[in-house]
Amino acid sequence: MFDYKLLSALAAVVEQAGFERAAQVLGLSQSAISQRIKLLEARVGQPVLVRMTPPAPTEIGRRLLNHVQQVRLLERDLQSLVPALDEEGLPERLRIALNADSLATWWAAAVSDFCAEQYLLLDLVVEDQTVGLKRMRAGEVAACICASERPVAGARSVLLGAMRYRALASPAFIARHFPEGVRADLLAKTPALVFGPDDFLQHRYLASLGVDGGFEHHLCPSSEGFIRLTEAGLGWGLVPELQVREQLERGVLRELLPDKPIDVPLYWHHWRNGGQLLGLLTDQLVRSSKQWLVPWD
Repeated sequence: MFDYKLLSALAAVVEQAGFERAAQVLGLSQSAISQRIKLLEARVGQPVLVRMTPPAPTEIGRRLLNHVQQVRLLERDLQSLVPALDEEGLPERLRIALNADSLATWWAAAVSDFCAEQYLLLDLVVEDQTVGLKRMRAGEVAACICASERPVAGARSVLLGAMRYRALASPAFIARHFPEGVRADLLAKTPALVFGPDDFLQHRYLASLGVDGGFEHHLCPSSEGFIRLTEAGLGWGLVPELQVREQLERGVLRELLPDKPIDVPLYWHHWRNGGQLLGLLTDQLVRSSKQWLVPWD
């Protein structure tokens, strides 16, 4: 049988990115947390953490994290049937990975009432939609939103819809770089904005226009900062339609190729043994996402 105090220590160290903050969350000393991790490693006969900054789970550590996260959710279901088991009466905390553009647009409206009704706290990890699934594979999150349909072992995926992106730039940028009109072959020769090294949306967009190879670009790992840089004329970028309706109406931003949007599918992934809470959250997201996302075939 597992000692769940030891597993809780492991989960806290990974989730809080360090021993000190894990100790604060669990109301223990940092030494006590360290002793629990050492005892867990002695029990399983191998390291569960790589001592780096922040600490990272080993392969067996990831498997243990998967287990303890699912146990937490199942325990919540049991507590709803036997309230006396919930001695502390604390809200459930759910760790979810999602892309910055969802967080900046539709996510809050989709989950706000649900979190209040279910007494749920969220621990959000921001990842590009193309790589968010790695957090589930690593056992660091209970669910994620990403562009990949195929779930990891032990999980399910549900299509929510697609986020529509449009190629935008400021009027001054367009006048400076495209005085004779926007052409696809010129886009690769003008500065672009890219969210981060894992963001290949611009590459896909240019490829869909028949433009291959590299292109000039700034890196801006902030959804809000991305808009500000685009408005300031530093480059052109692919921006969620949901995020810039006001700027388009005011003419602060303009579309480069209005008939050439690009859609990115968004799938909700969650553990199969995630209990009732994850099931209810899944139903909520499927219903509410229809208000903001476009259909994806």
